[in-house]
Amino acid sequence: MDFQHQDNRIAMFDGSEEVGFVSYIENGDVLTIDHTEVAPQLSGQGMGQKLVGKMVEHARNEGKSVDPQCPYAKKVIERTEEFQDVLVE
Repeated sequence: MDFQHQDNRIAMFDGSEEVGFVSYIENGDVLTIDHTEVAPQLSGQGMGQKLVGKMVEHARNEGKSVDPQCPYAKKVIERTEEFQDVLVE
C-alpha cells in the first residue's frame, strides 16, 4: 500500500486505486480527525489502523496535536499507547 498526503487527508492506494483515507480539519496546532474510511474488501486487515498511524506520524512531523472526533480513530489512538503522545490535552 502507498500513502499520499492530499490537502487535509491522507489517502491509501493499492496501485492506482484509492482504497482508504483519513481526513482532518486543521485548526492552529490541532488536527481534528473527522473521518476514517477503508474499502470493504480490506475490512478487518488493519488498514484503518495504518491510516491512523500515518495521521499520527504526520502530526508528530508537524509538531501538532490530534483531536480524534472520528470514533474509529479515537478508539485506535486510545488503545495504542505509542499514539497517545499526540492527543490534544
